[in-house]
Amino acid sequence: MNKVTSKDGTTIAYDQLGSGPALILVTGAFGVRRHPIMAQLAELLSPHFTVIYYDRRGRGDSGDSPSYAVEREVEDIEALIDAAGGSAFLAGSSSGSVLALEAVARLPDKVKKLVMYEPPFVVDDSRPPVGKDFAQRLNALIAEGRRGDAVELFMTEAVGVPPEFVAQMRSGPGGGGAGERMTPPEWVEMEQVAHTLAYDSAIMGETMSGKPLPAGRWSTATAPTLVISGGKSPPFFHNGAQALVALLPDAEYRILEGQDHAVSPDALAPVLVEFFAH
Repeated sequence: MNKVTSKDGTTIAYDQLGSGPALILVTGAFGVRRHPIMAQLAELLSPHFTVIYYDRRGRGDSGDSPSYAVEREVEDIEALIDAAGGSAFLAGSSSGSVLALEAVARLPDKVKKLVMYEPPFVVDDSRPPVGKDFAQRLNALIAEGRRGDAVELFMTEAVGVPPEFVAQMRSGPGGGGAGERMTPPEWVEMEQVAHTLAYDSAIMGETMSGKPLPAGRWSTATAPTLVISGGKSPPFFHNGAQALVALLPDAEYRILEGQDHAVSPDALAPVLVEFFAH
């Protein structure tokens, strides 16, 4: 494990693998660098790049600050880029791809190319929008220490998982006693980073409201950008990706057949290699 210090003094933990041009992987909600999928993707990319995968602030071995702003997370990425030599490729998934896009817009001289996998924009009526008071309700649950309820709200309203499925996720199999239930370890892990869901909510802003994307928000994001949707993913992912491509100065859209939001590293890695190496 390595660490860099961000502009506000927060320490950011990261792992590094391989050699070649720097490539920084940016996770979405709940993501941590020690997740097996992240390690697998880094391993597949390591013959071509110096792969840097890190814990976003508030997660894993990274520090945090008392107050949050999207700018601080961009500064975290900048610190990683500077440690890698001053320029890098970025690849982000879900809300992490939108954070990476913010970094491209704010650091145009430091990011060479960007890949975004399924930014969760909701730009039309292809799925229910996130409620106007979603961020307020989420922040209130976090402030009250109701981490499980915060995860449940995020999963049902932002991710769109049916409530009955979330209830099953939250309540695992019996623990041996009459009527006893055990909380699954996966749910426990999500609760551990529940406070950072407010960070992803801030990154997304009003881009999940069912309205068109703000026309000038990323006008300075001039780096070549590839936006990808999974062929098996719901229509709103495709609609949002295409709406973004229409706004960016230099962007293209691709469908990765056979994939959904939980993309396979084996399917994604060759696309990243091709785009960044071209």
